[in-house]
Amino acid sequence: MLLALVLRPAVVRSQDTVPAKIPDTLQVRKDTLHPADSLAKPVKKEKLKAKVDYQSTDSLRFDIKNQKVYLFKDAEIKYQDIDMKAAYVEIDFPKTQVYATFMPDSAGKMQGRPDFTQGSQEFKSKVMRYNYDTKEGYIQTVITKQDEGYLHGEVVKKMENDVTYLKNGSYTTCDKEDYPDYQFKFGRGKVIPGKKVITGPAYMEIGGSPTPLIIPFGYFPNKSGHRSGIVLPTYGESPNRGFYLQQGGYYWWINDYMDLKLVGDIYSHGSWAVTPTFRYAYRYHFSGYLSLGYSLNRIGYADAPGFSKKKDFQIRWVHTQDSKARPHSTFSANVNILSSTYNQNNLSTSAEAYLSNTYQSSVNYSTNWNDLLFFTLNLNHSQNTLNKTVSLTLPEITFYINQVYPFRKKVHTGKMHWWENISTKYTLEAKNTYNTIDSLLFKPGWQNQMSNGIRHTVPISGTFRILKYFNWTNAINMTDRMYIQTIRKEYIPGSVAGKDTLVTDTVYGFRNAFDANFATSINTRIYGMFQFKKGPVLAIRHMMVPSVAFSYTPNWGSPSLGYWKYIDNDTNKVNPQKYTIFQNGIYGAPPPQKAGLISFALSNNLEMKVRDRKDTVTGTRKIKLIEDFTIRASYDMARDSLRWSPVTLSGYTTLFKYLRITYGSTWDPYARDSSGNRINQSELSVNHRLFRLDNTTWTVGLNYSLSSEKVKKTKPTEKGTAAERSDIEEFYDYYIDFDIPWSFSIGYNFTYTKDWNAEFTKRVPTIVQTLNLSGQLNITPKWKISLTTGWDFRASQLAYTRVDVYRDLHCWEMRFGWVPKGGQQQWDFSINVKASILQDMKLNKKKDFRDYSQ
Repeated sequence: MLLALVLRPAVVRSQDTVPAKIPDTLQVRKDTLHPADSLAKPVKKEKLKAKVDYQSTDSLRFDIKNQKVYLFKDAEIKYQDIDMKAAYVEIDFPKTQVYATFMPDSAGKMQGRPDFTQGSQEFKSKVMRYNYDTKEGYIQTVITKQDEGYLHGEVVKKMENDVTYLKNGSYTTCDKEDYPDYQFKFGRGKVIPGKKVITGPAYMEIGGSPTPLIIPFGYFPNKSGHRSGIVLPTYGESPNRGFYLQQGGYYWWINDYMDLKLVGDIYSHGSWAVTPTFRYAYRYHFSGYLSLGYSLNRIGYADAPGFSKKKDFQIRWVHTQDSKARPHSTFSANVNILSSTYNQNNLSTSAEAYLSNTYQSSVNYSTNWNDLLFFTLNLNHSQNTLNKTVSLTLPEITFYINQVYPFRKKVHTGKMHWWENISTKYTLEAKNTYNTIDSLLFKPGWQNQMSNGIRHTVPISGTFRILKYFNWTNAINMTDRMYIQTIRKEYIPGSVAGKDTLVTDTVYGFRNAFDANFATSINTRIYGMFQFKKGPVLAIRHMMVPSVAFSYTPNWGSPSLGYWKYIDNDTNKVNPQKYTIFQNGIYGAPPPQKAGLISFALSNNLEMKVRDRKDTVTGTRKIKLIEDFTIRASYDMARDSLRWSPVTLSGYTTLFKYLRITYGSTWDPYARDSSGNRINQSELSVNHRLFRLDNTTWTVGLNYSLSSEKVKKTKPTEKGTAAERSDIEEFYDYYIDFDIPWSFSIGYNFTYTKDWNAEFTKRVPTIVQTLNLSGQLNITPKWKISLTTGWDFRASQLAYTRVDVYRDLHCWEMRFGWVPKGGQQQWDFSINVKASILQDMKLNKKKDFRDYSQ
C-alpha cells in the first residue's frame, strides 16, 4: 500500500498531536444525512486505482501499525480528480478515508478551512470525512458553489453518483460566506449537479432577518450554459391604461447558433404589445439579430374625453459579416423602420431614442474581382418622424472598374513620361427611388411614383508637375444617362374657367442623354516665415495655396439634341419657358447652356511656434492661429451678363483644443434693383463700394470634457490614529471617498446669420443657440449619479433632462431614473438580484410618460 504513495519533503515532528475530531459513528448510524457504515468499508489493496499524492508545509507523521498518515498545516491531497486542502488532514488507508478539519494558529484563531474539489464540484466546510474509493462523503457546515448560486448546509452527505443531500441548508447567489445578503432557508434539500437544486418548504431571509415570503418547495436551475424557460413579467398599474403585465413571455434556446425571445405587454384597458427578438451567431462567419415590435395603445376609456387609440410597429435588423469569412465580398444590414409614434407610445426610456426623429436603414452587398472590378448592391431607407416623409431606394447598383493607366508599361524602367500619368476608369450607377409619406406607403398606384435611371461616367485625367513647383491637372468627363420615361409640357387653352392650363404628360420609352466637359486646374504652395530673436514666440509661418481652374461645357441645351424643349402653345410668345424632358430623372439632365468658367481660390493657414518647457525633446510647441481661411470667386466667359459670381469667404480654427470657430460670408460685386434681382451694374458704380455684403454667418462651437483619473491604489495613509484607520478599513462602504471617477461634458453651439429680408429692404439677424450638458459622478464606489440636460434658448426653459441614480448593493442593485418634465416625463425605480439565474427576483415601480395626463 505505502509503495503507491508519492512522498514530499516535510519536517517530521513526533510531538505533534492530533486535534480532537468528531466521533466516528459510521458503524452505528445509517441515516443518509449522517456518517454511515458505508464510509468505513474495508477495501482490498487493488481498489486503490491511482497513486495518492500528498504534502504539508509544517509536518507529516506516519502511523505504520494502523496505516495512517497525519498532515499538519497547508495539507493537500490529490487522488484522481480529487483535490483536498485543509489545515489538518488524516488519511486512513485501510478504510480509504480522509478526514480534514481546522487548526488553531498561534493566536488561537481557527484557520485552514477544508476545501474539497472534485471535477466541477467544490465544497468548503469546517469538518469533512470522505471515502475516496466509494466517492461518498460526510461534511459538516459546508458551502458549495452550484453554477451561479451557493449552497450552505449544516450537514451534507455526498453520494457516489455526485448527488448531494443537505440538512438545515440555504440557497443564495451572494458570495458572502458567513452572512449572505439574502438566502432561501430550508430543512432538507437535494442537489443534482448540472441539473437542479430541489428543496422542501423554504422561506426567504434578507440581511439575516426572516421574511413572510414562504414557498412550499424550492426549485433552482443548476444547469450551465443556455437553457429555455419562461420570462416572468413585471406587474403594476397605469392610471391611463389600467393594470398591466410587462415584458413577460418565453425564451427559447434553439441551438448553439440561435435563440428566440418572445415577450409582450398586456393592459386591462385593452392595450397590448408583442416584441419577438431572434438572435444568431456563427463564429468566424456572421452574427446579428432581428427584432420586431407591434403594439396597440389605448389611452383612457372609450367613451371618455381624451381617449386615443394608436397602432405602432418597428422592424430592427442588424447583420454583421466577419471580415475573415469572405475576403472579397461582404454582406451587412442595419435596418431600423418604425412608425412615427412608436418611440413615444412604447417602452423607450433612452434619451437618444426619444430625441431622434430621423431614422435610416441600409442593406449592402459588395464584391470585387482581383481588386480591379467592383460591384455593390444597396437597399436604403430614410424617414423623418416629424414630417412623416419616407424615402426608399430599391435598389441602388454600382459597378466600376478601378483606375487604370493605359499608357504605362507593366514593368517600369527609367523616368516616367508625361503620358504615362494619364488614367481613366468606368462607373455604372443604377437607382430606383420611391418618395412618399408614411400613411401612403405602398398604397395602390405606388409604382407610378417611382423614379429610376442609369448613369455611365468615364473620366480621363492626368496630373503633371510643371516648372518644378506647380501641379497641373487636366480632365475630360463624359456622362451618359438612361431613362425609361420622359415628360412633355403644353398649355391647353381655356381648359379651366377660361384660363390656359399647363399640362404635363409622361411619355414611356427609352431615352438617353449624353454630355461631356473639359476641366483644367493648376495649384501650388507658397510658404512665408517670420522669426523672432527674443520673447516667447519663436516664429510665425504663413502658408498659401493659390489655385486657378477652367472648365468648358458645350451647349447641350440645343433644340437639335432634344434634351431641352420649349413649352408647346406657350401663351408668353416673347419669352417662352424652357424645360428638360428629363425633369423627373433621378440623375438629372445635361446642362442647358454653354459655360466657360474660370475659378479662383486662395487658401491660407497661419501657425505660431512658441517656447514650451514641458516639451523636453524640442522645447517648442505649435499653435494654430488660423487652420483655414479661403477666398473663392469665378468668372463665366460664356455669359452675356453677370459673369462674376459672388465672392465667398470661409474659415475655421480651433482654440484651446475645445473651442471651434467657423466663419462664412458672401460679397456680391453686382447691385440689385428694387425687387431684389441682380442687375448688370457693378456695386461700385451704383453704391460706390466694391462689394455688397449679402449674408454673414458666424458659428461658435464649444465641446469640452473633463474627467478624473481612475482611482489609483496608494500606500495606506498615516493620518489619524490606528483605531481610526482600522475603523475606516473595516467599514469602508460607510465613508465617502472623493478621489473617485467622475466625468463632465458641455456642448454649446452659437450661430449668427445676417441676411436680407424678402423685400431686400434691410438685413435681418438670426441667432440660433443650443446647450447640452451631461456628466456622471461616483459619490462613493457604490453610489453613482448621472445627469443629461440642456437649455432651450428659444423657449427659455430646460431641454430634455434625465437624472439616474445607481446603487451597488453587493448581490443586489438599485436603480432610479427621473425625467422631471417634457413629453418624456417619467420616473422608474427598480431593485433586483444581480445573478441572472434569479433575474425575475426584482421589484419595479414606475410611472412613465403615457401615465401622465395627455
